[in-house]
Amino acid sequence: MIRTALYLSGYDLRAFLRNRQSQFFTLALPVLFLVIFASVFGGSGNTTEVAGGPISTSQYYVPGIIALGIIAACFGNLASSVTAQRERGVLKRRRATPVPATAVIAGRVLTAIVVAVGMAVVLLGIGWAAYGVDIPGRTALALAVTVVIGAASFCCLGYALASFIRNEDAALPAAMAFMLPLYFISGVFVAVPALPHWLADVGEIFPVRHLANALLTADNPHTTGLGFAGLDLLIVAAWGTAGLLVALRKFSWQPLGR
Repeated sequence: MIRTALYLSGYDLRAFLRNRQSQFFTLALPVLFLVIFASVFGGSGNTTEVAGGPISTSQYYVPGIIALGIIAACFGNLASSVTAQRERGVLKRRRATPVPATAVIAGRVLTAIVVAVGMAVVLLGIGWAAYGVDIPGRTALALAVTVVIGAASFCCLGYALASFIRNEDAALPAAMAFMLPLYFISGVFVAVPALPHWLADVGEIFPVRHLANALLTADNPHTTGLGFAGLDLLIVAAWGTAGLLVALRKFSWQPLGR
């Protein structure tokens, strides 16, 4: 099963790299957002108040945009591609083969996690090279673990969302409709202290805020210890578990729009 999952993951990764639309929304868009926000708001002397003290605004935006990149790879792109494969009959044909269903799903999840990790490395590199963002080596393990947990959790949520979308053309807009407002109220585009209190409280409910918080903790130069944000990671994992339960109950290998 493991060998089959790895093989299918390689196939899905090649398919992703040949899809220019997926590459733009998953790879180019987070880089574009980082360049825009860090350039506009991260000028010399601009700081943002976080736990432990102020940090440069550029330093603040890097983990937030990494969260966006993870969600784009593991929620938006996965929900879109899985819906498209299901409606075109690809999943039905795969399920008719002796390949275990677990291997098919695990292969797609592994592809999304690999893309998310690669996206995090690219964004960290751009932040360091172009904007002087520090990369704390002491919390590197926490950063890597947070990326993997966030990626796996949003993969589960992506499968849950795909279970309710009946048209492949509606998959990506539906994912964006869910996530775009949350980016604004979760500290990705706008610093949490600048939000109205009631809006910040709404953002606390959803996993985007907690993933961004966990990444910020791991990338915050003021962080003491190993940099693990235990409560935030637990909430992200709880959302992922809920998404997994929904997907197990509702996911279909048959086209829904026919």
